[in-house]
Amino acid sequence: MSPIENTAEATTMTELRTHAAEIAEQFSDHVDVTEDEVETKLQQLVEEYQVPVDEAKRSVRNSYLEEAGIDRDDISGDGNERALVNDIDEDEQWVDLRVKLVDLWDPRSDSISQVGLLGDESGTIKFVAFETSELEQLDEGQCYELSNVVTDEYQGTYSVKLNRTTAITAIDEEIEVGDNSETVEGALVDVQSGSGLIKRCPKEGCTRVLQNGRCAEHGEVDGEFDLRIKAVLDDGHEVQDVIFNREATESLTGIELAEAKQLAKDALDTSVVADEMRADILGRYYTVTGPTLGRYVLANEFEQHDGPADAESVLIKARSI
Repeated sequence: MSPIENTAEATTMTELRTHAAEIAEQFSDHVDVTEDEVETKLQQLVEEYQVPVDEAKRSVRNSYLEEAGIDRDDISGDGNERALVNDIDEDEQWVDLRVKLVDLWDPRSDSISQVGLLGDESGTIKFVAFETSELEQLDEGQCYELSNVVTDEYQGTYSVKLNRTTAITAIDEEIEVGDNSETVEGALVDVQSGSGLIKRCPKEGCTRVLQNGRCAEHGEVDGEFDLRIKAVLDDGHEVQDVIFNREATESLTGIELAEAKQLAKDALDTSVVADEMRADILGRYYTVTGPTLGRYVLANEFEQHDGPADAESVLIKARSI
């Protein structure tokens, strides 16, 4: 084995020992577990089955959750690092935040207590708190120290979940929220697949869109209806993917969720909703402002401009700028 390979192997072993110690500490009050036992399980997954370290950690944690008969919210991450929201780039990590509650949104499910946007000097991030966590209500505009929140990731977009172990402390200091929002404009030249009337996974902590009635994490479930539009804007020089959530979609199209469900019911086909929306917005010119989430801009604000009524003529106009 070469010196480089030896160094890499030693680094991996040290990393696994560190992760094993963290996992053993998390579950020490719930199951009879030792660092050596956890490290052995991690080694088997990483070395024998070539599982990435992050997936191995997730698998081992899930096995102990099942053994203890507890939810992830019942464990805590002692000794968490204070994180900036824009530096969060890994899921299932326990972190502490010092943030301002920038915006509260309407929960899309009865299981959600609060959902909205937290921010610090580095930018903003979505947060979710669930009814079962029985946490105190957060106030829009208030600054907080939040200890023991869990990071989450879906399709490259990160968020944080408050849980029953999260400690919430209101602070008097004002936090200047960094602006990681972006303003884009252009002709709306495409409404992508996955737009219109969709279904999301109803499981607590999961907002994944179902594909053929299945959640990528929880399998076949009875989904909850929601609205969204995944659109493409073209300003004549470059294109930008934009997502309109339910509230923005209803405002953009004038079609509310109840009406969309009725349209789909009458037609026995959910795709008619996207078709209806596409006919109304395709070819119009918009300015959209919101935070960047992966390759998307989330449309927190938008403005429609007067312009041609068909996509082709708008695109020609845009490319002539």
